[in-house]
Amino acid sequence: MDYKQLIADAIHKELSEHLELNEIKLLLEKPKHTDHGDVAFPTFQLAKLFRKNPAQIASELAESISADVIDRKEVVGPYINFFLDKKVVSGAVLKEVIEKKEDFGNHTFGENGKVPIDMSSPNIAKPMSMGHLRSTVIGNALSNILTKVGYSPVRINHLGDWGTQFGKLITAYKKWGSEEDVREEPIKELLRLYVLFHEEAEKDDTLEDEGRAWFRKLEQGNEEAVALWKWFREESLKEFEKVYQRLNIAFDSYNGEAFYNDKMDRVVDLLDEKELLTVDQGAHIVNLDKYDLNPALIKKSDGATLYMTRDLAAALFRKETYDFAQSLYVVGQEQSNHFKQLKAVLKELGFDWADNIHHIPFGLITKDGKKLSTRKGKVVLLEDVLDEATAQALQQIEEKNPDLPNKERVSEQVGVGAVVFHDLKNDRLNNFDFTIEEVVQFEGETGPYVQYTRARALSILRKAGQETFQASDAYQLSDAYSWEVVKLLQEYPDTIKRAYDNFEPSIIAKHAVHLAQAFNKFYANVRVLDEHEEKEARLALVYAITEILKEDLRILGVESPNEM
Repeated sequence: MDYKQLIADAIHKELSEHLELNEIKLLLEKPKHTDHGDVAFPTFQLAKLFRKNPAQIASELAESISADVIDRKEVVGPYINFFLDKKVVSGAVLKEVIEKKEDFGNHTFGENGKVPIDMSSPNIAKPMSMGHLRSTVIGNALSNILTKVGYSPVRINHLGDWGTQFGKLITAYKKWGSEEDVREEPIKELLRLYVLFHEEAEKDDTLEDEGRAWFRKLEQGNEEAVALWKWFREESLKEFEKVYQRLNIAFDSYNGEAFYNDKMDRVVDLLDEKELLTVDQGAHIVNLDKYDLNPALIKKSDGATLYMTRDLAAALFRKETYDFAQSLYVVGQEQSNHFKQLKAVLKELGFDWADNIHHIPFGLITKDGKKLSTRKGKVVLLEDVLDEATAQALQQIEEKNPDLPNKERVSEQVGVGAVVFHDLKNDRLNNFDFTIEEVVQFEGETGPYVQYTRARALSILRKAGQETFQASDAYQLSDAYSWEVVKLLQEYPDTIKRAYDNFEPSIIAKHAVHLAQAFNKFYANVRVLDEHEEKEARLALVYAITEILKEDLRILGVESPNEM
């Protein structure tokens, strides 16, 4: 039930000659204080039309507005405050949630349009660090939000699997590595070799030349270089997959940088045909002055192509392969200029679909206020963080519920979920400092708090011996505590839409926290299991909570244990 729509309809009946229905709906406000009603309509906009004081207009207009959902109206100055009929609205909302379950809040406006999402994208032969967490979990949550509004997302892991670093790695492996060590602990050993290369290169200049020479061999298809590169890539992917499985994330494509090696000449030819290339100090550039941007570098003076060339090739490939409705790049905000240039060059090529490309930037995670560097080996491994969070979750479960079945499985769901939720509850553009102790808390605005609230709600239903409900508008509630929960449930479709409009998973995480808080307040003040004329409706509310909290967590990529 969209009660804002019903109130807008009722107001529109009286003002149809003066305001459009959608104008009225946009004017409706949510009062800051519940004692000012559930919906407010300001009349300032009507003062010129009626040539009257807004307070007088509000007073006269309020008398003629009526709808089944309105319990009473109060005029406060220029505002008409509407108090909704709690029983009518709660009955309608609970009926819809029980009927639709996890489909409650779905939209269809995406019309199954394909949306490639460039996300995660770790570098081969380097471990997945905390630095990879944001792109991975934000991209996954956005994929789930897109599905919820009717799009068909395509999760693309644009691997960093090409570049001079592979020449350096091959050099290091041939000098100091062994097959046995790489097979035993692929990422740790390859990272050790990569760090060792840079340490030794500081003492010996010729190493950098050797690294470049091996990369040239790789580019030219040298058998040994290609075999080593493929092996490093395969071993790295196996290790990455372990982390992705723990995060419950799967990809539709692993086409990385190397995939576009044979697709870049076409980009250069297209730019050439359109006479967009200019030579500047031997480098080929596209002038973007009219977009107020620096020139886009397409080819270096030595003929080497750059990230821009590769990303142009990728954008063309994705458009031709998926005929996308939109294309998202979940990449840190430091790359925003690059994506502005990418869109501008595509526009210069005459591709208007460039307008449907969106860079989804995000802030940094720091540890003790410092950014982390792979080159010097100062890296916080994502797997280590997930292990630590899981261990802390297990410790708390042992204290709270030592007889819990499947403790290890639940602690994994809680620990990993805590790390994911902590990332996603932050507005994605904000930087934040990561402290494991803050993350795995069963109290406060955390993932475990939301998971625990849902598990607690399920245990209430088990105690009541009622775990399933039939859809009916007879579940009517009248108390103030259930009303706060009902309003949050009712807002869910709009919450999903806002999360999509802003590409902002934190809107879902905040909804989950507010819903959990409202439920806990309700349960602390209303005796749900006591015999009462509203007992059935109260239990139906508890059931609705379990469904929507589970869906909130699912969208974020967090699992929901039934017991904790």
